[in-house]
This record gives sequence, C-alpha cells and structure tokens, in this order.
Amino acid sequence: MLTAREAPLYEIKANLFKGLAHPARIRILEILADSPGQSCPVSELLEGTGLEASHLSQHLATLRRHRVVTSVRTANTVTYSLAHPTIAELLAIARTFLLDTLADTRAQLEAASALPAVGAAAPAAAHDAAHDGGAR
Repeated sequence: MLTAREAPLYEIKANLFKGLAHPARIRILEILADSPGQSCPVSELLEGTGLEASHLSQHLATLRRHRVVTSVRTANTVTYSLAHPTIAELLAIARTFLLDTLADTRAQLEAASALPAVGAAAPAAAHDAAHDGGAR
C-alpha cells in the first residue's frame, strides 16, 4: 500500500507514461531527441510525423500538460523542445527494450517452427491411407 507521501510521486510517474502512451507522441519525441538542441519548429514536426496540424497540436498539448516538452513562440514560429535531456535516454532505453523483445519473439517463432508437425500432417496421411484402402 502506498503511503500518503508516496502516492503523489507515483501519480507523477504514471502521468509521465500516460503522456508517452501514443505512437504519434513517441515519434514526436524521437524527432525532438534527434534534432539539434533537442528542439525544432512545428513545421518540422508536421513533416516528420505526417500528422494533420490539428492532431499534432493535440499531441503536443498532451506532452506539454505532462511536462515532457516545452514550447517557445518567436514571431510566427513555435519551437518545441524536450523538457529534460534524459527523455532522450528514456526513448533509447525503450528502443533497446523493444529490440530485445522482438529478438526474443523471433527466437520463439523459430523454435516453434522447428517443432514436429501436428494435426495437418497426420490427417493427410490418414486420409491418403483411407483412400488407398478403398481402392483395393
């Protein structure tokens, strides 16, 4: 059970992951992480994500609300930045986790493919035997 002192800290962590919980938001963060100074204008985010402007705006609002990105307006340009450089590290760790998981899945698929045939091969042999017996 969480104490009254711990609960708000876990809520902050949970909200961080809620903010990250959409593929488009992950892509936005990856673009920012790969940009010089971990920031770029909205026009580059539109191009990099392929999202409609209204959808991009909604995702950026969610990321701002969860304090994952910050924004600065200069004349007609809005530039977004990662709120903290360690967000790029978090993305790198998540990618490593993904690649390791996919490698495990591939190993499991290869192992499953190497198992002896079940079901499909046996009925076919029985079917052939039945037809051979009926021809005699």
